[in-house]
Amino acid sequence: MADAAKPAPPVRAEYEVAVGEAQFGEVERPLSAWERLTNVTWVRRAFIVAMLALAWEIYARFLDNPLMFPAFSEVCGAFYDAFVKGPLLGRMATTIQVLLTGYATGLALAAVMTTLAVSTRIGNDLLATLTAMFNPLPAIALLPLALLWFGLGIPSLVFVIVHSVLWAVALNTHTGFRSVSETLRMAGQNYGLTGVRYVIAILIPAAFPSILAGLKIGWAFAWRTLIAAELVFGVSARSGGLGWYIFENRNLLETANVFAGLLTVIVIGLFVEGVIFRAIEAKTVRRWGMQR
Repeated sequence: MADAAKPAPPVRAEYEVAVGEAQFGEVERPLSAWERLTNVTWVRRAFIVAMLALAWEIYARFLDNPLMFPAFSEVCGAFYDAFVKGPLLGRMATTIQVLLTGYATGLALAAVMTTLAVSTRIGNDLLATLTAMFNPLPAIALLPLALLWFGLGIPSLVFVIVHSVLWAVALNTHTGFRSVSETLRMAGQNYGLTGVRYVIAILIPAAFPSILAGLKIGWAFAWRTLIAAELVFGVSARSGGLGWYIFENRNLLETANVFAGLLTVIVIGLFVEGVIFRAIEAKTVRRWGMQR
């Protein structure tokens, strides 16, 4: 009886409210031309480079000392003259040829050593020992010995480039191989993969982010080593590359040409990093979902 005496709960009337765009604003709209432009990576980086060039030009004109610090416009003029009429193109070709030779040789040796390291215990101990011994050793410190062993020429430069590339690439590659999950390792072993086939089919794809990082570090080390070696010692009786070009113009007090040589090194580095390595990333680790 007590429950029957309780009043029934009130019933609310149902109604609908029409929601317009004016109440919430525009939910979806097309991007403006400026927003689409700033979403492009190379545009943003080009803007940064342009701002640095502008700051360079303003500071050089304020300093008004072309011998010590030429303006960016003057350096661009010297770069054009040296590239079109002067020896800069030939020097650049010489440097790239030597660099690619040493870089490819270092990569081949690193591939052999890391394959042995993941295949055998003695190979692992050998790589760990050699890396601990030679990786901290600056490559430029070996150039006097290279000059004694191979003479004034390209082989001595290739030797120090191989040293600068080998240990960085081998260390990053071996670290990437060791980080491969046990599930992938056991899957490869269940398929009967051993030796080189096991490395190519299982370890390299899984460890490719670390391998790619090693390739970038090795390339940067090779660049720095080669330019420093040519700056200090030159090569082949004044027929060297960009480093020797910078060294010559420094002796002649052609500061704009010195900056033009440095600018060439920077441009090549930007091209390799922003075009070649970025294309490799897009075709591999980004497509595989291993990198954002």
